[in-house]
Amino acid sequence: MAQPPQARTDRWDDPEDGSEQQAFKPLTREEASALRQQLPPLSPWRVLMVQVAVGVGLALLAALVTRRVELAWSVLYGAACVVLPGALLAYGITSQHDGMSPVGRVGRFLWWEVVKVACAVAMLVLAPKLVPNLSWLALLVGLVVCMKSYWLALLWRRRPRTEAQGN
Repeated sequence: MAQPPQARTDRWDDPEDGSEQQAFKPLTREEASALRQQLPPLSPWRVLMVQVAVGVGLALLAALVTRRVELAWSVLYGAACVVLPGALLAYGITSQHDGMSPVGRVGRFLWWEVVKVACAVAMLVLAPKLVPNLSWLALLVGLVVCMKSYWLALLWRRRPRTEAQGN
């Protein structure tokens, strides 16, 4: 004889530690506004400023350590291959788009992302013509370090204002 089907339990609904799950509660307008004030959005321009500083600092460090100017220019050009296309994208996504639908905003973002990638590829293709005595390894180091330095902008983020600080 077939046994009756057991009640199916969904692992997502049953916490493993035995504690009761809290029900999801949507934020009120006031709570959402307070949360936005505590966690301000990160500006793409701030990320670019950090990347410029990291790129220039890395190029100066390369020049001081190796005493070879061509390595510093290669590192700096690698950083520029991140910063300039990123600036194009930041311009595209922060420029006026009042009244644009969400789908239009996504399309606009995708368009500027394509422009960013095309610009970066074009800069890399032109690198041997633009940078005398190009070192591809130094360029790659500048590009990767600059690209991965966005987390520094997160650390540099403005601190949230508290009631004790006032307005």
